[in-house]
Amino acid sequence: MALGIDYARQDCSLARALELVGERWTMLIVRDCFFGVRRFGDFQVHLDISKAVLAQRLGALVEAGLLERRARAVEGGRDDYVPTVALERLWPAVFALSYWGEEQTAKPAGKRRRFLHATCGTDLGPLGICPECGLAPGPHDIDTDIGPGYDPDTRSDEVSMHLRTRRRLLTPLR
Repeated sequence: MALGIDYARQDCSLARALELVGERWTMLIVRDCFFGVRRFGDFQVHLDISKAVLAQRLGALVEAGLLERRARAVEGGRDDYVPTVALERLWPAVFALSYWGEEQTAKPAGKRRRFLHATCGTDLGPLGICPECGLAPGPHDIDTDIGPGYDPDTRSDEVSMHLRTRRRLLTPLR
């Protein structure tokens, strides 16, 4: 039996969501949007993705209303890809997958990346809830930083270097 190319015959909310964000590379692009990446070249360098695939994935995210393509005020002709509220609403799913991935592929030294409630500085729990204050902060109130399991020798591109310091989610790198 041939493998289908979409989930059109699946009457399911998860299938509809996967049609938007389920293709290879798409969730990593979404993750990088939360980390503040906005420029095509920065996505490409940080993800080691071909220009053609990146252009297709970014175009699909814009078409789905998850990103907005905006002309940059400087450096004429270049655009930024800015997260929309619809993309921001994906944060709980992105966090849950990241947390699950840390648990399933744990390093002896600890987590590769930390997500902290910016208000009180506490690491978020498995459901994205702050154990200190009981809140489930949105991405605008979450800081990210490297954890003890982060391997600094893995990546040396400019985006990775920016992401080695504590920073607020959704804050543009530049």
